[in-house]
Amino acid sequence: MSKVKTAFFCSNCGYESAKWLGKCPACNEWNTFVEEIIAKQDKKDTIGWKSYNSEPLFSKAVSLSEVSATEQKRLLSNDTELNRVLGGGIVKGSIVLVAGEPGIGKSTLFLQNALQMKDIIILYVSGEESEQQIKMRADRLKINNEQFYLLTESSTQTIFQEIKKLKPQLVIVDSVQTLQTNLIESSPGSISQIRECAAEFQRFAKETNTPVFLIGHITKEGSIAGPKILEHMVDTVLQFEGDRHYTYRILRTLKNRFGSTAELGIYEMTGEGMRGVTNPSEILITQKEEQLSGSAIAASMEGLRPLLIEVQALVTQSVYGTPQRTVSGFDLRRLQLLLAVLEKRGGLHFGVKDVFINIAGGLKVEDPSIDLAVICALLSSYEDVPLSQQICFAGEVGLNGEIRAVNRIEQRIAEAEKLGFEKIIVSRYNKKGFDNKKFDIEVVSLSRVDEVYQYLF
Repeated sequence: MSKVKTAFFCSNCGYESAKWLGKCPACNEWNTFVEEIIAKQDKKDTIGWKSYNSEPLFSKAVSLSEVSATEQKRLLSNDTELNRVLGGGIVKGSIVLVAGEPGIGKSTLFLQNALQMKDIIILYVSGEESEQQIKMRADRLKINNEQFYLLTESSTQTIFQEIKKLKPQLVIVDSVQTLQTNLIESSPGSISQIRECAAEFQRFAKETNTPVFLIGHITKEGSIAGPKILEHMVDTVLQFEGDRHYTYRILRTLKNRFGSTAELGIYEMTGEGMRGVTNPSEILITQKEEQLSGSAIAASMEGLRPLLIEVQALVTQSVYGTPQRTVSGFDLRRLQLLLAVLEKRGGLHFGVKDVFINIAGGLKVEDPSIDLAVICALLSSYEDVPLSQQICFAGEVGLNGEIRAVNRIEQRIAEAEKLGFEKIIVSRYNKKGFDNKKFDIEVVSLSRVDEVYQYLF
């Protein structure tokens, strides 16, 4: 009998070694090597795609000037949020990896999108659920599609035989961690299996010009399960995130070869599936009957989309020796920086106060333009004076207490005007970036934090 071939793989980055190592030479992590069986079969068993297309496939070197630069036509789904996140639609021949927490709604979102695309043949491959389970979910979504085909299989050889017969125009695989190829004898979900299965689907997508969506799991640390090379192999990586205590879900782009990585899609989880939220600003701002201190509205940007979000602050007298600094949806180090600016430039004693910051709606915001709203919410809670509900803020705060200019100021002002705000406070250095006469909203330009304090209080 032939000897069983094994190799050691780093469970963090996928580095392959002939023997066990304590420290991975590629990612410098310790104790990450696991042994896997890698008895590869002959290449004769691999599936080729020569006969899939009508025109024969062959590769040759071409001059860059000979390549036509026409805009490639994309497949448009009925979901405008997904189209935006992908950069304008699904690129033919692309391979997209979608990852997220268990139960967040990845399978529901892509089953719903597949059922809504009624003009193309779609194959939905599931290695996790039975046909009856998927049928139950489809019945809940109340969408019927005669062009939608279902395959419950985890062997890639069987999947590709079905693909050859059906010739679908879109393939969705749920999930890549359940796939298994006969070329490698390790168990499904192992590093070598994930890498080989993803490579087979990548080869299929590129050679047949068919888009493929791979749904993936994430680890308890929040990173995508499997080797890091999985993210390098695919064209686009989407992260589906959200708090299961909120009904809102966010689809972020981590990598996109065909569009911007700053885009964001917002969904609301309903009993009949995922509903795209076209105007998230109205949801993220709480409608209050009475005015309360410690609340300010920030005009931020997520990708190319303006968002108005509510920043809540609570400043109380500290009862411990060390004052508390607690944040939700905001960077803690950024908060400490802003408090230092208020201490030094405003003469306000936050060193003896507990400070809590919350971004309403469960969002995580990284846009520096919400600095001004955070400072105004802190000042409002500190003085216990409510801010007007008709005013919003857009500005970054520097270490010298100056209010710095932010990008795309016109879009922020237009969004604030659309939602009925009467005033927006921006940086004086932003004055060149917009024409004041174009807007009905009053634009107040200030240059320092102490000026904002005197203006508001």
